[in-house]
Amino acid sequence: MVAVVGAPNAGKSTLVNALAGTKVTIVSPKPQTTRFRIRAVVMHQGAQVILVDTPGIFAPRRRLDRAMVAAAWTGAQDADRTLLVVDVRAGLTDAVRAIVERLAKAKRPVWLALNKVDLVDPPRLLPLAAELNQLLTVEETFMISAEKQRGLDRLRDKLAEAMPPGPYLFPEDELTDLPNRMLAAEIVREQILRQTHEEVPHHATVETENWQERKDGSVRVDCTIYVARPTQKAILIGDGGARVKAIGQSARRELEALLERRVHLFLNVKDRPGWDEERGRLRALGLEDLD
Repeated sequence: MVAVVGAPNAGKSTLVNALAGTKVTIVSPKPQTTRFRIRAVVMHQGAQVILVDTPGIFAPRRRLDRAMVAAAWTGAQDADRTLLVVDVRAGLTDAVRAIVERLAKAKRPVWLALNKVDLVDPPRLLPLAAELNQLLTVEETFMISAEKQRGLDRLRDKLAEAMPPGPYLFPEDELTDLPNRMLAAEIVREQILRQTHEEVPHHATVETENWQERKDGSVRVDCTIYVARPTQKAILIGDGGARVKAIGQSARRELEALLERRVHLFLNVKDRPGWDEERGRLRALGLEDLD
């Protein structure tokens, strides 16, 4: 088990997908895309590496935020290794410092991945790596670009070497522990993140209400999108339903590619004030209630 942790928008999910060789977790340019722990199975050199993609660690406000941050730290505690991903463009921000301080107190094996190295001048990298290594005992440091897939061969090799001996935790052909119903909801939410702006993306959640296998091998999927306010519902639906239709079309194509079958996707939008404070909604997202 390798927990992938870092501040929001460090590129954790992009890295997990790149190492897995396929899409197992959603990505978007917006921070706090990942909301719960997702395990990706990577087979390399006879070793099985379970990457635990965690939510970005930030200062929480809502019950949802607190549960997301708790999920990230629990993922780090349960892992054999913690891989700290740092966006080299942002550098040693207050958020990164807070994560480093907590990791230092935990005294567990930590590796450092300096991500997005293709976007900065090389002379900036060594001082940043040195500063982080002063603040935290780091066993290995990697210079990578998850999006460009640079530096990942060495990271894969080292991860495979570091895994303790034991039986495989998942079947060799399994890519993730994310059930298809949750995968469908996440793919829809990814399109919401990509196609809407301002307050809408982070005040929306998606639940798969129905998954119906059909005789022709296709599947019917009914998802409900919950938002916090009627104004957000209107934005999501769009003029004449244009926005939600575009979200549904893009999500359906993505799901069909991932599931390798025909998908009939139906979306419903409801405003539900305070959903991000509801225990039931958090449990539906796979998050633990902290109270």
